[in-house]
Amino acid sequence: MPQRGFPGCVVFDCFGAGQRITQDTFGGRDWRSAPELAGDMFALLPVVRQLHELMWYLTEALKLDEARRLHPKLRAAFDATDALAGADPAELRGLDVEAYRMKVVPLLRRASEMARSRVGGRRPDHSGAQLIGRRLRGADLRGASFRGALLIGADLREADLRRADFTGADMRGTDLRGANLDGAIFLTASQLRAAVTGADHP
Repeated sequence: MPQRGFPGCVVFDCFGAGQRITQDTFGGRDWRSAPELAGDMFALLPVVRQLHELMWYLTEALKLDEARRLHPKLRAAFDATDALAGADPAELRGLDVEAYRMKVVPLLRRASEMARSRVGGRRPDHSGAQLIGRRLRGADLRGASFRGALLIGADLREADLRRADFTGADMRGTDLRGANLDGAIFLTASQLRAAVTGADHP
C-alpha cells in the first residue's frame, strides 16, 4: 500500500512486511511523517519481509492435505515466526534471520515432498537447475521440483504442472499459457506476475 509509506510493496512482494513495520513495530508512524525513523524502518524491512515470507509458505503448507501429519509442527512454526516478526526493533536487529530460516525450511520441504509423493510417476527434480529458455511445452511435470530453478523465458505452455513445487524459482518471462497449475505448491503472486499467463501475449 503506497499510501502507508512502502510504495515498493506494490511491485515487489513484501508479504505485508511494510504494513507490519508501520502499524506494529513503529505504532502507526511512517517514514514520510517521521523522517527520523526512515533508517530504522528500511533496515528492518528485509528482516520482517523474510519472516513474513516464511509465514506465507507455512500458511500454504497448512493447506496441503497430504502433509496433515505435519500440521501441528507447521502451526507451531507459524506462531513462532509471527511472534518474531512482532518483536521490538532491537530484537529484530539482532535476529540472525537466515539461521532461523534454515530451521524452518526443512519442514517446508518435507511438506512439499509429502504432497508431491502422491502424484506418482517420476516427479522430475529440477531443483536449482538452469532452465533459461528451455522448451518444455506440453511436458508431464507433475510433482516436479523447481525449487530455486532459473525458468527465465522457459516455454511451459500446456505443461502439466500439478503439484509442482516452485519455491524461489525465477519465473521472469516463463510462458505458462495453457499450463495446468492445479495444486501447484509455493507459487507466489509475484512469480505469476513475472510470468506470461494471459492471452494478450503473441
